[in-house]
Amino acid sequence: MSLSDLDCRHAKPATSAYRLFDSAGLYLHVMPTGKRVWRLKYRFQGKEKLLTLGAYPGVTLIKAREKRDIAKQTLETGIDPGQQKKDEKALAQFKQAQTVQLVATEWYNRNLPTWSPSYAKNVLSRLQQNIFPFIGQQSVASLTVQQLLVCLQKVEDRNRYDLAHRVLQMMGQIMRYAVITERADRDITSDMKGALKKYVKGHFASIEIEELPKLLKAIERNEARLFKQTILALKLILLTFVRTSELIQATWSEIDLKNKVWSIPAERMKMRKAHIVPLSNQVVLILEELSELFGQQGYILPSAFQKNKPISNNTILKALDRLKYGKLMTGHGFRALAMSTIKEKLDYRHEVVDRQLAHQPKSKVDKAYDRAQFLAERTRMMQDWADYIDSIAVSPKTAQVSELLYVSR
Repeated sequence: MSLSDLDCRHAKPATSAYRLFDSAGLYLHVMPTGKRVWRLKYRFQGKEKLLTLGAYPGVTLIKAREKRDIAKQTLETGIDPGQQKKDEKALAQFKQAQTVQLVATEWYNRNLPTWSPSYAKNVLSRLQQNIFPFIGQQSVASLTVQQLLVCLQKVEDRNRYDLAHRVLQMMGQIMRYAVITERADRDITSDMKGALKKYVKGHFASIEIEELPKLLKAIERNEARLFKQTILALKLILLTFVRTSELIQATWSEIDLKNKVWSIPAERMKMRKAHIVPLSNQVVLILEELSELFGQQGYILPSAFQKNKPISNNTILKALDRLKYGKLMTGHGFRALAMSTIKEKLDYRHEVVDRQLAHQPKSKVDKAYDRAQFLAERTRMMQDWADYIDSIAVSPKTAQVSELLYVSR
């Protein structure tokens, strides 16, 4: 005979535990403490087993029967409902232990081999400064849109709107990794479109070619009393227009003065592809001066304070600032200056300049050009660029060539 709710409510504790059976293996287990628990007795692969369905009255008689029916349906599919419950509990505990910091760190380490050192440093810094202190210990599975939004709004409160968007993009990658590795059910960042403040993306400050002679004179005079390697770094970035990180991390092992070639390995490039920089006569002379000053061991631009380390990431920017060009020019600005001027004044094709800038090919045509590399044409272009800079460094009053850059031999 099946139980009624009245039977359940009137079940009183006894000196020893006892059972009140309902039907199809379901019974109410009444303990001496008065606690009443629903259990299901069933057989799986010839063995008798028990499954706890919850405590009465929290789980009513009707609810207990529903849980019993679900367990029976699970049995019919060949799955042990008791083991399934254990697995689900273990998975829930596992997900709870998978914090944002743990998953983000795992994602970071998996991607680290494919990133340049400077990019990897930026990613880790963004995590450590903007994510970990606020939601790092939160379970990634239970992270909500609101929690992440509050975290990103802290970045916006610092007027770093561009950074907030970058951090959101990064969190999207982390959440998708969490979904793939079964630590989260979905990517919550997909619900955050339009959640952050819009901003106008700016460009790196760059002077026009007409303004370059004044900058050259400022560098030549060095009224800011910059270190010698800083002055030479400004010359090199102007003549080679590589990325700042590519220049300051350059070592003598990459330089071939005899063949006038600088070979930057793939692991130091933003696009993770080895890059060749043909060296003009002017650049070779600058490198020879650096060699005489500091030797040909380690970095070509050693720090003034620690010879075994290169100049810092901010050296170029700080130097320009001290030369009163802080708001007018950046390290990246030299790349923009070279791109526009070489095409306009020296009449080189976009593809040739673009390849020397080591940009990511955007189309099939660009990729075809990328494979060709235009090395011979790029070599001529780099010498023409250095000669052109020498030509505009001539003072209109004295008609003498500025000593900032060495005249091509």
